[in-house]
Amino acid sequence: MKLRIANGGIVVGRAVFAAATIEVVDGRIAGLDPAISGSPDIDLDGGWLVPGFVDTQVNGGGGVLFNDDISVDGIAAIGAAHARFGTTAFLPTLISDTPEHVAAALDAADAAIAAGVPGVVGVHIEGPFINPAKRGIHEADRIRQLDPAMVELLSRPRAGRVVLTIAPERASLAHVQTLVSHGVIVCAGHTNATYDEVQSAVGAGLSGFTHLFNAMSPLTHRAPGAAGAALDAPGCWCGLIVDNAHLHPATVRIAIRAKGPDRIMLVTDAMPSVGTDATSFMLQGKRIEVHHGVCTYEDGTLAGSDLDMATAFRNTVQITGLAPAEVVRMSSEAPAAFLGLSATHGTLAPGRRADWVVLDRELRARGTWIGGRQIAEGAVGNSRRD
Repeated sequence: MKLRIANGGIVVGRAVFAAATIEVVDGRIAGLDPAISGSPDIDLDGGWLVPGFVDTQVNGGGGVLFNDDISVDGIAAIGAAHARFGTTAFLPTLISDTPEHVAAALDAADAAIAAGVPGVVGVHIEGPFINPAKRGIHEADRIRQLDPAMVELLSRPRAGRVVLTIAPERASLAHVQTLVSHGVIVCAGHTNATYDEVQSAVGAGLSGFTHLFNAMSPLTHRAPGAAGAALDAPGCWCGLIVDNAHLHPATVRIAIRAKGPDRIMLVTDAMPSVGTDATSFMLQGKRIEVHHGVCTYEDGTLAGSDLDMATAFRNTVQITGLAPAEVVRMSSEAPAAFLGLSATHGTLAPGRRADWVVLDRELRARGTWIGGRQIAEGAVGNSRRD
């Protein structure tokens, strides 16, 4: 199959083409020519075609919370909701829960990959091995220590990537080393760790920071904390929730300048409301209200987000003034690299998966392709966000 695209910007690595012909064979890009012959199959009309978004933190979507529906069908519903907003690879994310639910989440992600659910590339276990002092909306009675039994469970071979968020100060360096040696991608989050404690965990193999600045010890001039350690660790990736609620715009700009776009990942931390018109949902017995794209508990605690990746992309362009081709590095390339998937995801190039999203002039999703097949028409005009 060959698709001819024209009349906009097509982001191919560090280049932007005005037109291109993409040849797709068996779901991968077999050829990419910066020209077309004849009328385009996809008329961008001044918009953009960019690599599909890679989201490493997706709690829910389409009315489904992963914690409440730990199943292939649940993952498929979440993926379908986010595909409308350009997400072509994602990790369903389990918020702090019981060991039994952690095991079920790992197995469900394996089963979803085996079943061919579009977009799912693994699972993110966010807690329960976190610090109660920085638990945010996570339930206190779910929090526990990382013990040998859980290390063994998390270290088993899996079909996709396993990302684990821990508070480094509550886990032994030996456990971190064991997990990393078995392919688990360990991140710091919901942590009150000191700079030195985080640096020690980085030395043991920790490579990411979950929603930088949120629910972690802050950067101050004499105590850099977990946030300062994240900014000072050149080999680590940092997730940012760019929803104009979790972070001040200046904080977004500072983080990107400090880390560079190759080590920043846009994430949604999305809740079930994404892709729906719901104004509330239940989270482990708490009613969460959704107003103007922000999810909060009655005491004002932020509870994930109502953010989708197309909106995160658009917000980042607006906040930073960076060109869309630069922001692609944070929405697609960096998260793919973090997951060790650069050979297949994150960029448009021969040999990579034929995953992309078409954005209109306002950077709203018009359509999403996974494996060269259009699986969603986008959410323009079909969501309260528009």
